[in-house]
Amino acid sequence: MQSISNHIGGMACEPFGDEWLPVYEPATGQPYAQVAASGAADVAMAVQAAQKAFPGWSSLAPETRSHLLMSLADALEDRLEALARAESRDTGKPLTMARGLDIPRAARNFRFFAAGLLHFSSESHDSGRGVINYTLRQPLGVVAAISPWNLPLYLLTWKIAPALAAGNCVVAKPSEITPLTASLLGDIAIEIGLPPGVLNIVHGTGPEAGAALVGHPDVAAVTFTGSTQTGAEIARIVAPQFKKHALEMGGKNAALIFADCDYEQMLDTTVRSSFSNQGQICLCTSRLLVEASLYERFCNDFVARAQALQVGDPLDLDSDQGAVVSAAHQQKILQCIHLAQAEGGEILCGGSSLTLAGRCLEGWFVAPTVITGLGPESETNQTEIFGPVVTIQSFHDEDEALVLANASRYGLAATVWTENIGRAQRLSAALNAGLIWVNTWMHRDLRVPFGGLQQSGVGREGGWEAFRFFTEAKNVCIQS
Repeated sequence: MQSISNHIGGMACEPFGDEWLPVYEPATGQPYAQVAASGAADVAMAVQAAQKAFPGWSSLAPETRSHLLMSLADALEDRLEALARAESRDTGKPLTMARGLDIPRAARNFRFFAAGLLHFSSESHDSGRGVINYTLRQPLGVVAAISPWNLPLYLLTWKIAPALAAGNCVVAKPSEITPLTASLLGDIAIEIGLPPGVLNIVHGTGPEAGAALVGHPDVAAVTFTGSTQTGAEIARIVAPQFKKHALEMGGKNAALIFADCDYEQMLDTTVRSSFSNQGQICLCTSRLLVEASLYERFCNDFVARAQALQVGDPLDLDSDQGAVVSAAHQQKILQCIHLAQAEGGEILCGGSSLTLAGRCLEGWFVAPTVITGLGPESETNQTEIFGPVVTIQSFHDEDEALVLANASRYGLAATVWTENIGRAQRLSAALNAGLIWVNTWMHRDLRVPFGGLQQSGVGREGGWEAFRFFTEAKNVCIQS
């Protein structure tokens, strides 16, 4: 049984209480490792190590910090296959996805922000009569990065990279469900010579390690991706301490599909946006809104495509879908499907767990599921299911489509499918979503601001927004 320890001060450290949590492989349903069940003492040790490292790290020349982050990116790329297999084992996602998306994007995150720090600048203002104002943007100190289980290394590095680039030291808490690639990142950081204490990784549950980290008085800022419920609890803790916080939370994303769209492109992309990573991506489309004249054709074709998806062993290169992340999450998804039926929804395909043969006999698999017959007020169309489950609703005109799309307490992303550019622009301005795609999905430019509205989040990540979040602005006014 593999043991996954903390990384504190440049060393692997077992938890103070010598308590461990099992780590399961979703595809088999069997434990393969144990991970540190850290608490307040472990968090305090990590924060202390980060504080000790901060003066040296923040005072390094930008070129030196950039070089070290580029070295991290190089090392991730050199270990692509091993990291991809670890990610697939931990999450249940197809190896092809981990190899083609997750690990390359993690390396890209470090490259992007390593380059960005060499170009990050602040403002100066000539106020006339010999007075000049200039703005310093200085690192915050110790920051906490809390990441989820669905894209473990991808999203962890999305937070760590800009924080380190801006000159901060980091205490990161990955999900205890999928800790392996975060631990490997800690090993790699030591190998490439990242100074001890600059990056610390503490494993454990949210109520124990997470709460201790968020509430620690010497943590200057918190960046979090996860559920809205957990985000609300973090906000409750940090608000009285006046800490900076960025919360990227849930979504119930809509696709608005008009009859004038490029049909085949839309169909291919919407299948992908609905079921990628078993629907376990915050940007996945879960509410499909289809113009009435296209509705019957779309339902038939979409269901046929969903039924054709190959659900199988994540290590099988022919598998389109792998396992969902845990037994508890599988049960949650199935309960949501049962609720949809109780609300009067019609299951067009899927609607059940799947049992595979061979090594995956006891794995946690759910069939791609398509549901119709439910209105916007239904619990199914209001609750984030975060699995391979989508609903289809019809609309008659642009106004009705907008009402249906905005009938959600979330506001992360939306997709508009139309060849009418005027309509696309009108809807993009009116949709309650922080990220809108028109005739595409999941094209990500790391320079653009990323985040949601309403219960989908607070603050923005990406590009200069990330550098601004991880620094404090200080204005200096000089009279010559």
